[in-house]
Amino acid sequence: MTYVTKRVSFSAAHRLYNPNFSDEKNEDIFGLCNNKMGHGHNYDLEVTVRGNVQKETGMVIDLNKLKKILIREIVEKVDHKHLNYDVPFLKGVIPTAENLAVKFWDILKDKIDEGELYEIKLYESRNNFVIYRAE
Repeated sequence: MTYVTKRVSFSAAHRLYNPNFSDEKNEDIFGLCNNKMGHGHNYDLEVTVRGNVQKETGMVIDLNKLKKILIREIVEKVDHKHLNYDVPFLKGVIPTAENLAVKFWDILKDKIDEGELYEIKLYESRNNFVIYRAE
């Protein structure tokens, strides 16, 4: 089994907030990330596809094709957006890195037809990232 990863980047704002919590509870749980005006991140998204190397191409998946899928399905929808307000597929979702990774998986799982989607790794910052695998 061979694993191939493509990285793309985007910038977005969000606010971590649960409308069912009091202001105090939101502040306690989300701290600075609960800023009422939101705050931004420069995200890096790594998507890993696994599979057998195709004899005809020598590839598991064409990385240019994977890049086009990631740009079309994810980056164009979230780049320079406020994730709480501007992104329909995130409506009603607290836009944590964990929730974003799951949503990105749900979008991509049926779009990749060479190999198999294996892993989503989303860096919210250089020091904070989440890995998601729907096992």
